[in-house]
Amino acid sequence: MTPVIEVTNLRKIYKVGNEKVYALNNVNLEIYPGEVCCIVGQSGSGKSTLLNQLAGLEKPTTGQVKILGKEISAMTENQLAKFRQENLGFIFQSYNLLPSMTAVENVALPLMFKGVSLQKRTQLAKAALAQMGLSRRANHKPTEMSGGQQQRVGIARAFVSHPKVVFADEPTGNLDSYTTKKVLYQMLSMAYQQGITFIMVTHEPELAACADRVITLLDGVVQSNHLLPVQEIEHNRAELFRELEETQE
Repeated sequence: MTPVIEVTNLRKIYKVGNEKVYALNNVNLEIYPGEVCCIVGQSGSGKSTLLNQLAGLEKPTTGQVKILGKEISAMTENQLAKFRQENLGFIFQSYNLLPSMTAVENVALPLMFKGVSLQKRTQLAKAALAQMGLSRRANHKPTEMSGGQQQRVGIARAFVSHPKVVFADEPTGNLDSYTTKKVLYQMLSMAYQQGITFIMVTHEPELAACADRVITLLDGVVQSNHLLPVQEIEHNRAELFRELEETQE
């Protein structure tokens, strides 16, 4: 099977005064289609930096990142913007919803950039919100919703255009434990249903336990790249989904 993401000899170096800080140091990875991949590690280990590199949000100092066989680390900003619109979805810790837009308008935004008609993108956005249990919030603005509801709008937006890869940077970091479980349930459900490669920085041991792949970083270096046995993954997912289903409204 061909990897959906390939990382080769990746380094990200920042200058702090006269010192060089290696945020990432010689990272090599392969992530395959449909995998749920969790990036874990202590604060300051380079987790978010790695996610930003994988998503093309930052340029590497050296090395390369390929997604779907395309070297995104060599693309111009315009090429990257087009590639992200066509292939990638993002879920942010701070939700990143536009405050002047309703939930359905926020979710429909990626489809507008793809040239989908207003009628069609509204239809698709409403369907995505319904999957999140937010049909009654479709015409509400972010300030009229709770944090958990806003994050579920963000999830709907990330998945609505059926991207090849979805990236999530600690998307439950601002949520309480009850809402965290609901949001995790929704993200995993959407990824599994659509067969999307899902890459997430997380501190949630429950999610890491049911990921296909767990990448552990320390001081910018990959300490382990662990692929869980299929039977263990299936067991952990069944347990997690059983628990999470009990939290649904």
